[in-house]
Amino acid sequence: MKSRTRGHGGARDPLGAAMDPLAVAVGTALVGAMATDSWQQAKRALVALWRRVRPEAEADTVGAEFGQARTRLLAALEGGAVQGAPSPVVSALETDWQFRLHLLLREHPDLAGELRRVLDAELTPLLPEEDGTRGGTVVMKAQASGSGRVYQAGRDQHITER
Repeated sequence: MKSRTRGHGGARDPLGAAMDPLAVAVGTALVGAMATDSWQQAKRALVALWRRVRPEAEADTVGAEFGQARTRLLAALEGGAVQGAPSPVVSALETDWQFRLHLLLREHPDLAGELRRVLDAELTPLLPEEDGTRGGTVVMKAQASGSGRVYQAGRDQHITER
């Protein structure tokens, strides 16, 4: 699965607020880990995080939903998704988990440190190195004024101006 930077830095939740970059990174890593043989480890990390702030039953529900999401992801990947092309299912799953984590962080900002630890210590090591999804989180901010331009990329960028 290819990592995509398409718009994640500017992702917005339905309420209009900018998505928390940490939630975006963890949501993307969760979906990347779903497609690996180590997906159960990612699920355990997610459920443990949820269990810290939510009732036991809700944490178990999130774990079950993670398993169902994995089933949808694998079906989409086996169903002929073009290698390197963004799958609508992958995009939808990433957005779903990013938004869930974004809401969790809005309700419990004190979880940011634990979420960062889960990303760095538990999820990132599960991701295959060759697909480009492994690595640190990139948070970029820029400001241009007048006729200035800003070009930013978390990975490859090709610009052709005429």
